[in-house]
Amino acid sequence: MSAGPADPQRRLADNPFYVLGLRPECGRLDVEREGQKLLGMLELGLKSAASYMTPLGPQPRSADKVRAAMAELRSPDRRLLHEFWALLPPKPEPPRPQPPPKPEHDLEPFAGAFAAHGWKRP
Repeated sequence: MSAGPADPQRRLADNPFYVLGLRPECGRLDVEREGQKLLGMLELGLKSAASYMTPLGPQPRSADKVRAAMAELRSPDRRLLHEFWALLPPKPEPPRPQPPPKPEHDLEPFAGAFAAHGWKRP
């Protein structure tokens, strides 16, 4: 978790608050709860736990990253440093594509109309 001072991109990408999906004002209990939840989700292979958002975009999340993030935030001195780097809000997730709009004239109610009047398809 600890990146060199000359590597601000790694400090943002691997920031424990982003890894856990928490903001700097969260409490210690929140860190433990969220970390345990994410570890369980990762063990189950849930896709929603496989990545996290940062100011640099999405990053892959692993159980090792979650454990390291929890360990970093348990130390008051280390946590203070990470709080500084986590002041930037993560990028919002891209919007999910919307389903195509239904046509104005939906012919579904008339699907059996031809058969009801004796018409057969060739």
